[in-house]
Amino acid sequence: MRGVRRWASPAIAVAALAVVIWRLGTGPFLAGLKAVDGPAVLAAAAVVLATTLCSAWRWTIVSRGLGVRLSLPAAVASYYRALFLNLTLPSGIAGDVHRGVTHGREVHDVGRALRAVVWERTAGQVVQAVLTISVLLVLPSPVRSSMPFVAGAAVVVALGVVGVGRMRMGGDGSRLVRVRNAVVTDIRNGVLRRNAFPVVVLASALVVLGHAVTFLIAARTVGVTAPISRLLPLALLALLGMVLPNVGGWGPREGVTAWVFAAAGLRADRGAAASVAYGVLVLVASLPGAIVLLAGWFSHGRISRHWARRRVVFRPKGAADA
Repeated sequence: MRGVRRWASPAIAVAALAVVIWRLGTGPFLAGLKAVDGPAVLAAAAVVLATTLCSAWRWTIVSRGLGVRLSLPAAVASYYRALFLNLTLPSGIAGDVHRGVTHGREVHDVGRALRAVVWERTAGQVVQAVLTISVLLVLPSPVRSSMPFVAGAAVVVALGVVGVGRMRMGGDGSRLVRVRNAVVTDIRNGVLRRNAFPVVVLASALVVLGHAVTFLIAARTVGVTAPISRLLPLALLALLGMVLPNVGGWGPREGVTAWVFAAAGLRADRGAAASVAYGVLVLVASLPGAIVLLAGWFSHGRISRHWARRRVVFRPKGAADA
């Protein structure tokens, strides 16, 4: 089962890309690549810088609530590195695991640091879902008629989660109760405390807005001239496609974007080209993370060589050298 889970995400992503290529050909992919130019890269890099700052800010707030120190400059560098790893490694979450483990080793508490990463990312996804549902309820989109049902289901799920958190469970020593209590404590201290919740919501909203703006830049780059009020719901739907199993964000995103553009009357090939341009822009904008990664490797290797030179070998008095 472990091997199946390891290969399931890449297989689904490749299958999704294969279906898009089968239906639309390679033209949209080449068009998306050729359309990316210098101004688009600079604009996307500026937006990604802003979203990375907001994401790192959110991470520091949640970490502080869980009792693990994290400075904003260190968080920004680590978040850039995580973004680069997420976009270049198959799993799509390797960068987040890496920053959690690295931070945990620095503060000598890997478990708590990893939990901070989980809760700050979860908070961001919850805010993204709320904003997406809100926009899709107001602005025209191919799924607008279904949104009241989606919104109702989201409210039911939220009430259910709150109910489980407040429910008294018997057997205080059981593992399930301990896990539930730990989760509730983490969320209350890391996300919901009075001086953290507004910051987490604001930072997460800015991150979602930044991702949507980057997609709009990509759409304009490939020649989509529809008004922003028409493109914004499509951008948010395309970003939801990245929640599905993917490889560095690629796969379902291209399929979802092609479908929503076609359903909105903007042509499926333009949607796929915009998705490709978005992927290229984000990848280029994440390159500072590669610099952080290389700097970390160089620094670690230099420290290792320093201590290797200073190593002292103790031998019994009078022992002969080998």
